[in-house]
Amino acid sequence: MLIGAHVSTAGGLRKAHERGVESDSEAIQIFNQSPRMWRPVTYGDEDVEGFRALMAAGPVEVVVIHAVYLINCAAKEPEIREKSVTSLIHALRVGDAIGARGVVLHPGSQKKQEREETMDLVAEAIQQALAESERCPLLLENTAGAGGTLGRTFEELADILDRSGGHERIGLCLDCCHMLASGFDIRDAEGLSEVVDECDRVVGLDRLRCLHVNDSQAPLGSNRDRHETLAEGELGRKGIGAFLSEPRFEGLPTLLETGGPDGKGPGPDEVRSARALRAEGLKAREG
Repeated sequence: MLIGAHVSTAGGLRKAHERGVESDSEAIQIFNQSPRMWRPVTYGDEDVEGFRALMAAGPVEVVVIHAVYLINCAAKEPEIREKSVTSLIHALRVGDAIGARGVVLHPGSQKKQEREETMDLVAEAIQQALAESERCPLLLENTAGAGGTLGRTFEELADILDRSGGHERIGLCLDCCHMLASGFDIRDAEGLSEVVDECDRVVGLDRLRCLHVNDSQAPLGSNRDRHETLAEGELGRKGIGAFLSEPRFEGLPTLLETGGPDGKGPGPDEVRSARALRAEGLKAREG
């Protein structure tokens, strides 16, 4: 398991790598542009090549991109739809350029639309974005289920995947905070194991490429996406330890998205805490 932090790209890609090293990360996640603005960031060849050289040298082994929050692949409104698809294509092309393990995407929001139409709109946007990029995988993230968001169940994620043609570049990113909020009781190893079995049966674990590890301020089934510092929320030490020690998650990039001590993201103490919680989880499984 490659544990690490979401880091800022302020100052460029090489600064993001530097922050990853400072946070003691084995994997990092970045936004390819401001997450709450449509304006794309164009990275120069020197920055991209320098970043790739740093990644090749280590100690950070994997980079993952998170697509901007404004994207709604289910949107019908022409302007929002065009901006969403354009932004997703840009993220995937940045992923192509920097060798990212994937672009994590919140599938979209249904709002007042009919479900069938909504799912087809999402699939069409994904197909277009994949056709206009080359290699970078697209990772559908499970959601907490608030406000008509899509992807709260494995069945919805599998449906999106199937409607998108089952493309080999489409994978999954599982967030433990979102899982708990959407009603999956993963507060111990036994409960988590049953949920992972279900994911395997419905979607297939061959599609699982990335993990987000966040504790939850909100309780089981709340449908509220509220991240909390690891072991200080509803999952607690036991739940986070179980998630980080699940055998079928081995080798995956596992990213923290908590606010950190200064509100600027996880620091080295939180990354090391995650490793300690993983060790506790592994010990509990052995005992």
